[in-house]
This record gives sequence, C-alpha cells and structure tokens, in this order.
Amino acid sequence: MNINITLRQLKVFREVARQQSFTRASKALFLTQPAVSMQIKQLEGVIGMPLFEKQGKQINLTDAGEEIKVLSETILQQIEETTQNLELLASGQQGKLRLAVATTVASVATRLMARFNERHPALSLHFIVTNREGLIDLLETNQTDIVIMGKPPEDLQLETQEFMPNPLVVIAPPGHTLCNRQKAVSLNSLFQHNFILREPSSGTRRAIERFLAAEGRSLESSMEMNSNDAIKQSVAEGLGLGIVSIHTVTSELEQGSLKLIDVTGFPLRRSWYLVQRKGRRLSPLSERFKAYIIEEVQNFHNSLQV
Repeated sequence: MNINITLRQLKVFREVARQQSFTRASKALFLTQPAVSMQIKQLEGVIGMPLFEKQGKQINLTDAGEEIKVLSETILQQIEETTQNLELLASGQQGKLRLAVATTVASVATRLMARFNERHPALSLHFIVTNREGLIDLLETNQTDIVIMGKPPEDLQLETQEFMPNPLVVIAPPGHTLCNRQKAVSLNSLFQHNFILREPSSGTRRAIERFLAAEGRSLESSMEMNSNDAIKQSVAEGLGLGIVSIHTVTSELEQGSLKLIDVTGFPLRRSWYLVQRKGRRLSPLSERFKAYIIEEVQNFHNSLQV
C-alpha cells in the first residue's frame, strides 16, 4: 500500500482526535469546519478506511484511526522538536563546537569554556588539547571549527585573529641562585645552567629558538619533554630551569612551588590566535564563542599579567 499523507492532513487529524470534535478542532486550528472535514475525508481516502465513527454526538477513533494517531503524534512531535532545535541553532543558543587548543593555552581555554557553557548549557563540545603538530593536522584536514594556538602556520589558507598575549618566562625552583636578584640576570649567566625544554616541534620551543637566533646564540637543553606539566614538575624538583608560558604556571607561582627569574630580554612576547580554515562556515554558536573569547579574554589577561 502506497500512502501519500500530507503534514497538513496529520495536523488536522491530530487536533480532531484530541478534541473529539470537528467543531472544536476547527476553532483550535482557526479553520472552517468544512475545511477540517475535507482534510479528514481526503486522509480517509488515502488510507482507504474510516478514521472516526460517530456514537451519538461524540466521535471516536476507529482501529485505523488509532494507528494514524500514533503516526501523527510521532511525526509532528519530531518536526516540532526539530524546528525548536533549528531555531536554537540559528540563534547560537544550541549546537556543536569543535575546539582544538595548544597545551599552553589549555588551562585558560578550559576556564573560558566553563563560563561560556554556563551561558549555553545546550552546548555540545568536542574539545581537543594537543601540540602544534596535532593542531596543524586538524587544520589541514578541516576537522575542527576553531583552533587556539601560537603563531599560525604560513603555508595554509587560514583566517587568523590575534587575541591575547602569551609571554614566555623563565622559571626555577624556590631558592635557586638566580631568584630574587636585584638586577636582571644576563643571558650569559642564564645559559650557564641546565634547561628543560619542550620538544623541537612545539610552538614554545620554536619561539625560544627564534629569540636565540636573533641574539646569535644557541641553547642545548639537558632534557626535552612533551608537556608543560612535566617541565613544571621537573623544574620544581631541581632538574633544571624552564621556559614556559606565564599562563601555565599561575597556580604554582601563587603557591610558591615555582619562582620567576628576571632575565634580560624576558618575557618573550608572543600571542595566541583564533584560527580557522579560510572559507569554513562556522555555526552561529561557534561565531558567538569567538565573540565571547574576544570580549572576555582581557579580564583573564589583566589578572595574569607578569
């Protein structure tokens, strides 16, 4: 049996079934009673069976009517829910956000996301924290909406927006000989000590190497680690000095488990960027998140300045 039922027929049928009256249904639908009767008659013609039976002044559903009632409630409810969801998507109140961030910005990004999620509880978030290579791979394969990272790669078609300073500082364990000096430590004095650095492919490591190249210097690290947490723990244990983003050590500085060293030429001035593939159409929610980041990030920066 091929059944060609229109949504209009289902809407009229559902209202008649609910009201158990053609007259009341016509008033609820703002239609004339003949228009309601015609829709039901056409639907019965499609089904090939009566959908209502009269018992005195009351009308009741036939067995076929009971089947169509289930169908109409299911389909129309799904359509109404979908319509509501589409309206929320269009307004930026609901939707998916695919966000990827560099490890150095993860703590700040997490706090920003938590506040954004309070305003948008219907948010569906896909959140990735990875190194520079991972971020570039996500951009190359167009698998993410927005990336938060340091200096964007120049060989990809990207839209970038600088939005927050990301100064690199030198950290040491409490009591280190270079801490609490009245004058800034020279680079010559600094380089006499061992360092624990990020892996060569990281944005932090590249920024350090660019700085050293401009100074005509090079730095041999005693250790390389692929996470800021590992560097912080190693520095705290006295295994060497570290160069990290100020944003990754705010808690440790407050607690006193790490100290900053005042060094000539530091902090190294870097920035974080909002990055997306050129031509990628962001959802209204993603656009709202970008606007939120720009608006709110200055508050974080003010509280985290060196």
